[in-house]
Amino acid sequence: MKYLKKALLISFLLISHVSFGQGAAKALRLFIIGNSFSQNATAYLPNFVKENDQQLVVGRAELGGHSLQQHWEYAEAAEANPEDPKGKPYKGKSLRMLLSAGTWDVVTMQQFSYLSADVDSYSPYAQKLYNYIKSLQPNAKILLHQGWAYRSDAKKFGRVAPEQLAKTQEEMWQKSRAAYHTVAKQLKVDIIPVGDAFNAVATGKEFRFTKDMNFDYDHPVFPNLPIQTNSINMGYYWKDKALVFDPNHANEAGRYLGSLIWYALLFKESPEKLQYVPKQVPAEFAAYLRSVAAKTVKDL
Repeated sequence: MKYLKKALLISFLLISHVSFGQGAAKALRLFIIGNSFSQNATAYLPNFVKENDQQLVVGRAELGGHSLQQHWEYAEAAEANPEDPKGKPYKGKSLRMLLSAGTWDVVTMQQFSYLSADVDSYSPYAQKLYNYIKSLQPNAKILLHQGWAYRSDAKKFGRVAPEQLAKTQEEMWQKSRAAYHTVAKQLKVDIIPVGDAFNAVATGKEFRFTKDMNFDYDHPVFPNLPIQTNSINMGYYWKDKALVFDPNHANEAGRYLGSLIWYALLFKESPEKLQYVPKQVPAEFAAYLRSVAAKTVKDL
């Protein structure tokens, strides 16, 4: 009996469910197929759910830097041989095992950001994953999580076609947005428009990020950093006295913005009413991000 209890506990932990909130209402069950961008964009969902005394159960099949093709190929390997380790990349679990753990209300998927502006990279994997999800969770609502373009000072941007990269943040954004909408139309699903919100901030007048041209990027001196006011991407930071540049992933403000969009879409409530703000995000900037999230969702 002792070993049975231990096995059940381990199984529960590997499924990677997380329950938030203490309210009596029925929990919304959300399953995410994604990568670090989906982790970024849902970082503060628990805080919003707790604030409003709601219930959310989250299951995750997320692997950093992974594309729709890779997620599908793992599922395909597990279907061909359920014992094949290649089909169990999610802490020793296959996608079938995770998706079959109860009933999911919403299942999301997304493309790897580097490939997001290349519409051909979605095919046929988005459709195959969609069909696979529906075969296991026929009543689940499937959504596409729309990622964002890299920061304007990135040294390179995502792929728009084989051996062709976007030249600017704007080009990556436009082609990524077009690709997501093309695929959403093909699958007849809705979009979680995080990328729209990021672009609104990146191109807005009042809180737009601009590169600090006075910083010596070639000869940085620890612990000095360039001015990065209003950035919603990680940007420059020091790690072990080495200057690191990450123009791709969301920082705390970007995670806050992404989570506002997810919360508004999942719970059908205005993000402007939310009170929680991460301590790293200035109050004025947070209020602006809430307004951007509200407008983005309203404009869908």
